[in-house]
Amino acid sequence: MRTKSVAAAAKHAVIILVGILMLYPVLWLVSSSFKPNQMIFTDTGLWPKAFTLDNYANGWRGLQHVSFGRFFANSWLISVMSVLGNLATCSLAAFAFARLNFKLRKLWFSLMLVTIMLPYHVSLIPQYIIYDKLQWINTYYPLILPKWLAHDSFFILLMVQFIRGIPRELDESATIDGCSQRQIYGRIILPLLVPALISAAIFTFIWSWDDFFSQMIYLSDIKLFTVQLGIRSLFDPSGQSDWGALLAMSTLSLVPITLIFLIFQRYFLDGIATTGLK
Repeated sequence: MRTKSVAAAAKHAVIILVGILMLYPVLWLVSSSFKPNQMIFTDTGLWPKAFTLDNYANGWRGLQHVSFGRFFANSWLISVMSVLGNLATCSLAAFAFARLNFKLRKLWFSLMLVTIMLPYHVSLIPQYIIYDKLQWINTYYPLILPKWLAHDSFFILLMVQFIRGIPRELDESATIDGCSQRQIYGRIILPLLVPALISAAIFTFIWSWDDFFSQMIYLSDIKLFTVQLGIRSLFDPSGQSDWGALLAMSTLSLVPITLIFLIFQRYFLDGIATTGLK
């Protein structure tokens, strides 16, 4: 009994140590955002020897008369619209694959699975050419519109597996009561799909909020910049960067995704744990 207790204590100690090592960069980021610029790389402690809020004030002023508040609003717009698009269209596509019978369903489902393994960079140039022809470059359309066309196959697969775990007897009972497929989707499947929907919403929001590459490719007008592009613009390769402002805005950029994950964590875990197992 004593040996098991010692082993359990040692295991927990190792887990705590690894957790501290993983959290250290984040803690250093938050701590350094309150330090004067000249102390950021000289004061290595997590508790600043001198506190200042100038970094947040300087960073929030933004660039070229565009404040960081504008960048945050742009990021919120893209992320929220992406979440709504993915939830609406991916759930419909998943319902079709899991419940409806149509020609070549297995073939289309297989092709959908193949796109999960397709690197984004492979389709980047053809997509850019299409968006350029449509005159969508330097707009939010390339970042938002694909989400409204069931573009993310991963979430379709996630929801298909979840729907397959819902008993078909519910559909049959609803059909006997006179429900159409649209009513079955809206009144039966969708309410039971909530855990998977929340998981997809969290992933979509985080990926959209943290997306730097696509935003860098399609956006060039500073008024359309997101938080990630704004932070990148604060960095000066010549070495004259305002590190305090950069670290302060980086700290603020972590707040939305951290809060959303903490608020919906229970539903997120339920969605992952029950997918395909109901």
